[in-house]
Amino acid sequence: MNIPLLVLIIANFVVSYKGFNDWSFLRKYEFHIGSIRAGEQLRMVTSGFLHADWLHLAMNMYVLWIFAPAVITNLGNIGFLIVYFASLIFGSLLTLVMHKNDYSYRAIGASGAVTGVMYASILIYPDNSVNFIPGWIFGIIYLLASIYGMRAKRDNIGHTAHFGGAVGGYVITLLKMPYLFVENTLIVIALAVPIIILFIMERAGKL
Repeated sequence: MNIPLLVLIIANFVVSYKGFNDWSFLRKYEFHIGSIRAGEQLRMVTSGFLHADWLHLAMNMYVLWIFAPAVITNLGNIGFLIVYFASLIFGSLLTLVMHKNDYSYRAIGASGAVTGVMYASILIYPDNSVNFIPGWIFGIIYLLASIYGMRAKRDNIGHTAHFGGAVGGYVITLLKMPYLFVENTLIVIALAVPIIILFIMERAGKL
């Protein structure tokens, strides 16, 4: 098994387990708008290793396990880690921007980082199926669903972090593999459509 991937999964399990059993630890390192705006920016990274429960943790690690190999094969270990952490930070940054005035907003989970890895994998192998759907179509549907979730605000899912993570995975992969612009031009454009829609809606005050 790939060592960096194994280390990330173990780190998520260890930190999450600590959070399951230590409420003060969870509160100290979770994503919290008020604390981050007060100067505790480290929470934007540490929150990505905490999870709400075993199911939340298992789902994120399973998705990471499925999509990471494609990214590792094409970008190498360092490239994979850059995608992972950049996506985590992109997800946190977008969440901070979108919820900047909600000082009580809290979030945990590796979803942003994992979604970034998933989107990177889809960009590299757009025709690989995800749940029997071509990967690039799944990616578009996933982000459009995230926009709906951000707008509806009907659940406790971190749709904003998911979306920000996907943007991170998209940007870093294209920076590392610019030839995709030529080889998969239409796919690159198609996967950018939900990102463009989000920023248009945000500008128009629709979120």
